Amino acid sequence: MELPHIWPVSCHTNHIGSGSTFVAIEGQNLNGLDFIPAALVAGAKKIVVASGVNLAPELSRHISDAEAQLIRVDNTRRALAQLSAQAYGHPARRLKIIGITGTKGKTTTACITYQLLRASGYSVALMSTVYNKINDACFSAPLTTPQPDYLHAFLNECIRHNVAYVVMEVAAQATTLHRVEGIEFDAVAFTNFGHEHSEFYDTFDAYFNAKVQLLHQAKDGAPILINADDVRVKTIKNQFPQAHVFSMQESNADFYAHLDTINDKLSGRLVGRDQCISFESPHLWGAFNGANVLVACGLALSIGVPMKAIGDALSRIVPIPGRLEQYELKNGVRYIIDYAHTPESYEQVLSLLRAKTDCLMVIFGAGGARDASKRPIMGAIAARYADRIFLTNDNPRTEDPYTIVGDILSGIPDAHKGKVVVELDREKAIKDSYTCAQKHAIIALLGKGPDEYQLIDATKIPFSEKTIVKQLEQ
Repeated sequence: MELPHIWPVSCHTNHIGSGSTFVAIEGQNLNGLDFIPAALVAGAKKIVVASGVNLAPELSRHISDAEAQLIRVDNTRRALAQLSAQAYGHPARRLKIIGITGTKGKTTTACITYQLLRASGYSVALMSTVYNKINDACFSAPLTTPQPDYLHAFLNECIRHNVAYVVMEVAAQATTLHRVEGIEFDAVAFTNFGHEHSEFYDTFDAYFNAKVQLLHQAKDGAPILINADDVRVKTIKNQFPQAHVFSMQESNADFYAHLDTINDKLSGRLVGRDQCISFESPHLWGAFNGANVLVACGLALSIGVPMKAIGDALSRIVPIPGRLEQYELKNGVRYIIDYAHTPESYEQVLSLLRAKTDCLMVIFGAGGARDASKRPIMGAIAARYADRIFLTNDNPRTEDPYTIVGDILSGIPDAHKGKVVVELDREKAIKDSYTCAQKHAIIALLGKGPDEYQLIDATKIPFSEKTIVKQLEQ
């Protein structure tokens, strides 16, 4: 299944056809004004620009010659959301939409919530970082929370396939950049808050408030779940007195989980809505995944899924791509592919893996043109847990890879620098780790998760960690 290629409204000329509306957005790297001629050639009949923009005389003539209507708006991003929703008859209003925000755990929580609802017999769609789904049909995911033109095209497709619920990851930028403008949510959850996106937000308060905005978009009376174990998140309880709290520590929370074991599988007890079940989820592990399970179960319970159905579904949860994804080789070496790319995620993942082996290696880098302040912190955490570190590329984009590596190295104490190998070729770093690995070593590949590419300069190069790992013994 694929979305229609041509959309009635779009900010990208690839999706413009005869009669389409083209919204010229000034992005971080590209200016939509530069693509107006291509949109007109593709058949656009309405061109939307910001009210303060001065169009070159030649461009104005081009619009006039194409007999296209020029529309000026105060905010082109907001207009893209409004016009896209209007073009499809506001599909979000005919769906029940569950929104999940937070620094960590959004993808896993969204995927588990989707699986719980699907296993309970609902027709469900998913919008996540790893993939989008309409029931069992899978689509590639352009962004964690896509642009409004894609979003409403997708929601319209959900209507066509009789979807009842849509489970959606909502990134902070999605609220700031008006991607979910006008959508009212039937249930929302705030998983946690941590160090991320200082390249986009001037302060942590601005980043935090962008996430809180999702809760303000909940419908009246809609379930809101917030994390009582997160110092920052629980401060908003007074803003949302109707919110329920979930906790892995406080047994009097509205939703509570006690884990029996966090070694090779999750098992324990879930409490919520005056109900209690024991559960076991063989393909999930790590205490932080216990929290993700708890949020997903809290959301499912809040919309009426029976506790017994939730317990049955948890036993059949399938692994989420790029989240503690395991590959054990014949020599006993285990590779773990994980999307961890924040200090908090490094602490959680590496402390978990350190307890499972006498030899832990870590292969990682940091995204270029992204939050540089977290790089030395991640370096320090890796040095504390790992026996050997391979510093390498992870989507350097237009930034000098050696600058990125230097930032990471600045956080690694001198006493630990002897365990560091700098190898910018990520494939070679993976192969070198295999060559020097002891039996039963664990090698963590952090940062890329399910990504199948590297972004070097402005070029997207095919790159699959799981393919490279699978070929190591060939």
